[in-house]
Amino acid sequence: MFAKFFIDRPVFAWVIALIIMLAGGLALRNLPVASYPSVAPPALAVVVNYPGASAQVMEETATSLIEQEMNGIEHLRYMDSNSEQGTATINLVFDTGTDLDVASVETQNRIKRVEARLPEEVRRLGITVFKSARNYLLIAVLHSPDKSYDYVALGSYAAAHVLENIRRVPGVGEALMFGTEYSMRLWLKPDRLQAYKLTPGDVANAVRAQNVQLATGEIGQLPAAPGQQLNAVIVTRSRLATAAEFGEVIIRANADGSTVRVKDVARVELGAQDYSVTARYDGQPAVGIPVRITPPRMRWKRPRPSRPSTPNSPKISRRASTGRYRMTPPSSSRSRSRKSCRRWSSRCCWCSR
Repeated sequence: MFAKFFIDRPVFAWVIALIIMLAGGLALRNLPVASYPSVAPPALAVVVNYPGASAQVMEETATSLIEQEMNGIEHLRYMDSNSEQGTATINLVFDTGTDLDVASVETQNRIKRVEARLPEEVRRLGITVFKSARNYLLIAVLHSPDKSYDYVALGSYAAAHVLENIRRVPGVGEALMFGTEYSMRLWLKPDRLQAYKLTPGDVANAVRAQNVQLATGEIGQLPAAPGQQLNAVIVTRSRLATAAEFGEVIIRANADGSTVRVKDVARVELGAQDYSVTARYDGQPAVGIPVRITPPRMRWKRPRPSRPSTPNSPKISRRASTGRYRMTPPSSSRSRSRKSCRRWSSRCCWCSR
């Protein structure tokens, strides 16, 4: 009968539906949605970088080892991983209410235990552990309206001036970059390497050994000889910066005095660090900056002290002005003097009254 009333009066039913929709739209702005606890469980992300490694190599040499070590973490619900070309991501999902600060410390301790079994390149680049939401809050786009900058120049500018400022914003858990920045590229020539009987590892070791920053010290530094009045800091050349300097790196010195340099076996140029990631905005080169927020902390209520069950036990009361708790001794103990109290102290709430 109740449903038939609205079926016979469709206009009245439409009016009530519109009123409900209007009331819901007005109340939507006043709902305390921000004060509700987070429904999604807290999670940590472990990022591993291994330049040049395929997805299978990443899985066998890094991802599987880290996953084995992560088993047994307290309050760990489940974990999933994703191995790609040169990078891998392991997501650790914990039970609701888990303190992510404690979980992050335990995760980093377990990574330290497995670092000895990881490849040298992975240890040198480091393993990053951060806490953030799984979904992106927004994706900012940086582009050049007059097309004067390409995507490599935009990526270098974003990495140097934009990313760090976004990461310092309160509430930002992670800020990535869909793009690349400048890097010195060495394009090896296989025929030249075979002619000189060299390997890519020889070239990499030579560049790594000669592209260093040295602390050369100071002339006339204390303790100095008697009569020494001047001192001077020794300034040497810093790390290599241009393509010509990288091309002059010596790979091998022969017995007859000749040398084999990088420019003899490779083409050196200033290019992009990664050519597999590109971004476009309206058909123009651009850089995307996705932002993830930090998961909100669980709102814990401070437990209130319970009322004592025995009549001679001290009572505990809360001061509304300071928020501190004060203990009042039983009536039989209030008559004691400070001299007769063996545990007299200026911090004792019984004797300092």
